[in-house]
Amino acid sequence: MASSSGNDDDLTIPRAAINKMIKETLPNVRVANDARELVVNCCTEFIHLISSEANEICNKSEKKTISPEHVIQESLGFGSYISEVKEVLQECKTVALKRRKASSRLENLGIPEEELLRQQQELFAKARQQQAELAQQEWLQMQQAAQQAQLAAASASASNQAGSSQDEDDDDDI
Repeated sequence: MASSSGNDDDLTIPRAAINKMIKETLPNVRVANDARELVVNCCTEFIHLISSEANEICNKSEKKTISPEHVIQESLGFGSYISEVKEVLQECKTVALKRRKASSRLENLGIPEEELLRQQQELFAKARQQQAELAQQEWLQMQQAAQQAQLAAASASASNQAGSSQDEDDDDDI
């Protein structure tokens, strides 16, 4: 089935997702690239069909949001797949619930947000203090190195002066 508008041509399922599904479903079968492209096009067209039919059902029931019930309606002619679709829907809901629980772990710690913020600020302050101490140690080491260099230069200068005054004394003897 051809798409009705030019924009629909740009909407496709990612090829990597289709390739992964093919490999998982048919691990020992090689599939030609043109066959993969055909599968991508068929999947895209199928999703367009399901979406537009579900949208019509949604509009007839005067709803603004397509819900799973609108997609599962048997008027689409896929009645034999309804039980499988409901199982997949339940799996998706379970996964989504687990994700929500995982994201709310912070809330389940039992520590108020203000306390967590205070602890975070305390850790930042400690890190800044450690950084300042390291910087000061580096500065002190540089100062000590500079002083040692000055002392070495002064000592070299003093020995050069002593050597040159010794030369002058030797010149006087001649």
